[in-house]
Order: sequence, then C-alpha cells, then structure tokens
Amino acid sequence: MTQHRKATIGDVAERAGVSKATVSLAYSGKRPVSGETRRRIFEAAAALDWTASESARALATSRTGAIGLVIARPPEIISTDPFFPRFIAGCETVLAEVGMSLLLSVVASEKDETAAYRRYAAGRVDGVILLDLEVDDRRPRLMSELGLPAVRLDPSACPAASGSPETDEAAIIPAVHAENASAVHELVDLLVEAGHRRIAHVSGPLQYVHGVDRRDAFVAAMTAQGLDPSMIVEGDFTAASGRERTAELLRMTPRPTAILYANDVMAIAGLSHARSQGLRIPEDLSLTGFDDSDLAAHLSPRLTSVSTGAQAAGAMTVRTLLAVLAGDAPTTVRSDAPVVIRRETVGPPPQTP
Repeated sequence: MTQHRKATIGDVAERAGVSKATVSLAYSGKRPVSGETRRRIFEAAAALDWTASESARALATSRTGAIGLVIARPPEIISTDPFFPRFIAGCETVLAEVGMSLLLSVVASEKDETAAYRRYAAGRVDGVILLDLEVDDRRPRLMSELGLPAVRLDPSACPAASGSPETDEAAIIPAVHAENASAVHELVDLLVEAGHRRIAHVSGPLQYVHGVDRRDAFVAAMTAQGLDPSMIVEGDFTAASGRERTAELLRMTPRPTAILYANDVMAIAGLSHARSQGLRIPEDLSLTGFDDSDLAAHLSPRLTSVSTGAQAAGAMTVRTLLAVLAGDAPTTVRSDAPVVIRRETVGPPPQTP
C-alpha cells in the first residue's frame, strides 16, 4: 500500500497562494489577516487534512532571512535620486544587525511589479517594504491577496491626505510616516521673508502620494501667505524634466522670481538652464531643492535643500517590518521631521524681473 506524504505548512501556503508565515499568522492571530485570505488558508488546510499544531515551529523554521523591496522606477532615476541609496543603506544597517538580507527588484511595468511580489510571496522573502505609494495604490490589496507581510513608507502626515480614505487592506499594513509638508511650508516662508511674491513649484509625478503631498503643502503655504499658488508644473524627478519645466516657467510673463523644486536633480538642472539664459542665482532667480543630495553643498552657489532623513527612515521601516514578523508591530510610527538646509540659492527678488 502506498503511504501518502503528510501535508506541510508549505503545501497549505502553496494551495492558498500565500506565504508560510501568513498561514501561521492566520492561526496564531498575532497579526491581522484579511477575511478572504484567512478563508483560503482554512479551506486549503481542510482539503489537505493539515492541522496547525506545529504551525509555530514551522514558522520559525521556514523563515527565509530576507525582506523584499520592489522599485518600479526607471534605473536612471534610481541612480541619480539620493533618496534610494540612502534609504537602502538604512535598511541594510538594521538587517546586518539581525543577520538578514535585502532582496531588491527594479521593474519597468505594473505587470513586472506584480510578478515580483508573487515571487516574493512564494517563499523568497519573509515580508516586504512598500515605497512610492500611489494615489489609490493597488498594492495593499495585492499584499492582502498574497498574504505577504508588509510595511509602507507613507510621506503624508495623515493617511487620508493621500488622495482617498484608506481601504481595509491599507489599514492593515503598518505605516512609517515620513512627512514632507512642514519642510515645504518652511521653504515658502523662507522665500517670502526674502521678499518673493511670485513663487513657482516644479512638482514630482502626481501619481505618487509624495508628489501630491508636496504640491498640496506648497498650495497651502502660499495661500496662508496670501499669495497666488497657481504657478505649478509637473516634472518627473529627472534632470531633463527639471530643465524643461524651468524653461516653461521662465517664458511666463511675468516670470516667477523663485522656484521650489520637488527634488535636487530637477533643481540643479533648472539652475543650469537659468544660467544658460543669462540669469544670476540668486540675484535674478532664487531656487530650492529637496532631498539634500551630496552635490547640493558643492554647487556654486550652494543649493538650499531639505534633508529628509532617508537613511533613518530606512532603518525605522525595517525595524517596523521585523516587529510585524514578530507579531506586535505598532500601527503607526513617525520618523523625524525633515530639516531645511539654508544655503546660497535664496536671495531677495530682482527689482525688474
């Protein structure tokens, strides 16, 4: 008589389309698991005649020792934007302390992104970090479907400010809030104190929560100063878009006397274009960046920017994810406020723009 192999937690996870960690958590109750995911797990366990008596031990022995990070951005942006290497460095610092590793996937399309998460859920990582939250982001629902533990880095001070109320799936995922708004307000106030009244903003892509968050903060800060907040153009964080959007603003009549950029890469390209048009910085045009890249302090003049604490945010996000995997993560963690670095690209507006 052929003896059938006894089903394992891995068999249940594969049949339910989730990770082994999620199977164990569904039975232990240590972390919220959506009703639909729990139903699939219990049905798979029943079909395979598997019991959860050994689930705690199975979870402990089935850890991969890795966490996943999927970045859906063009490689050229990742290579030039200072946020990503700093954030990853913060992640790696904490992971090294606990003997774990980071599995990074850089993808070009939504289809590739989904495929990467499905590979992760099949047992390649213990949990994931969600970066670049989008307005009405589909990934919290996907994490729920896959049963993949996750933590999101949310740049909005209030989750509901990200475009719409949180879904049930998003509410389950703990968030590290790394707000941007206070720094945008400070930059606008700094420019107004210098005498500027026609201030423009080159935003990041408005599909992202952080692009919307910084734009909305700019509008609120300008409105609070009694100024027109309508000079807003959308960039994509690349140098090319910084140059193009700056050229567009400088063709306006009257043109802005100051421009607040959503990142340093666009600000540096904008500075270069303004100079090519014969403008002096800051005598004819004041500029501010965001992210405080290494190059910002070595330009001439040095670029006023914002230190976002990306490395500390990476470390905090990993610690929060490790807490999720341990079953006792806080719902919300707040990182340190961003810091405006005042340098030489801000001065009084010209008398005759």
